[in-house]
Amino acid sequence: MKRVTIAPRANYTKKLEDLSFNFHSLNNVYWDESARYEFSMEEVLKMEKATNDVYQMCLRAVQHVIDNDLYEQFNIDPILIDSIVESWNEDYPSVYGRFDFGYDGENFKMFEFNADTPTSLYEAAVVQWHWLQDIDKDKDQWNSIHEKLTDYWNSLRGYLDGKILYFSCVKDSIEDFTTVEYLRDTAHQAGLNTKFIYINEIGFDGEKFVDLSNSHIEYIFKLYPYEWMANEEFAPNLDRAVWIEPAWKAILSNKNLLPLLWELNKGHKNLLECYKDNPKGLKKYVKKPIYSREGANIEIVTNGETIQQTEGDYGEEGYIYQELFELPNFDNNYPIIGSWMIGGEPAGMGIREANTLITDNLSRFVPHLIIN
Repeated sequence: MKRVTIAPRANYTKKLEDLSFNFHSLNNVYWDESARYEFSMEEVLKMEKATNDVYQMCLRAVQHVIDNDLYEQFNIDPILIDSIVESWNEDYPSVYGRFDFGYDGENFKMFEFNADTPTSLYEAAVVQWHWLQDIDKDKDQWNSIHEKLTDYWNSLRGYLDGKILYFSCVKDSIEDFTTVEYLRDTAHQAGLNTKFIYINEIGFDGEKFVDLSNSHIEYIFKLYPYEWMANEEFAPNLDRAVWIEPAWKAILSNKNLLPLLWELNKGHKNLLECYKDNPKGLKKYVKKPIYSREGANIEIVTNGETIQQTEGDYGEEGYIYQELFELPNFDNNYPIIGSWMIGGEPAGMGIREANTLITDNLSRFVPHLIIN
């Protein structure tokens, strides 16, 4: 892996906006094409295998949690349990997820799994692909995200049987809206009947979920985390619709997954040593809230000293303690590799980098290519 400084394309912001990528510079530079990351095909194949191996471990972990009734250990609201079990046993559709990996040129180590509500999908699938076509269309990327999405939606045509698949997110988040509309577009390209609705516009009439025209919502993709859904008035009735992502993703999107993975697969080359509640002798570790987003409430400790810390509103539910993996330092740019699963298959990567060891809401998306 190399980080190479390059000149941005002429008038690149217009090119981004022509793709309806309108949050490329909100508050800071988010899309950053003043550099690129280069990988060998050997590295890509290692990443693909690591992604698949860790995903299989995650699926086994879900079964372990269900078989051993470990919901309380995962701080999962009891109101979600029936939906988790039903969605797992009935194999409800699961479209996507994003692993965050650290890579130091030799080792791929999983940091966490954004299994329920991952973003940065559109920029990974489409925006960086158009960038590559402009700068060197003879090169390639690890990026079959778009094709795998349309293939997966196409596989659901019989399952949905012509019924409307709704897509939903919160209002006033351009990033969430762009992600959901991109997913809806890929479903439309696959021939599905789709409709958009904001989360706050979903109703429940006592028997079924309905839209603003009182039409029945049977199938719905939502970019809205299950720990929030558990607090909604409609939470006792989640089983009245098929939700995508399915409720069993509440297990995988919870950072309590990380110590369980270590317990079940101790020493695996793609995992970091990790414990719940205390660091258990780790000299260098990262303290993470069970639920957090955009790098909030993270603390990095080495030899008893906090070397970096972020503020935020998370941590009430507890913390996990994960072995510190030192990211490569490219002139104070620290990259995290987001490795995408689409329809249960590894599908590509997107790279976010920050100027600190904690990737937060000021991180940048930097495109990549394969050099051989």
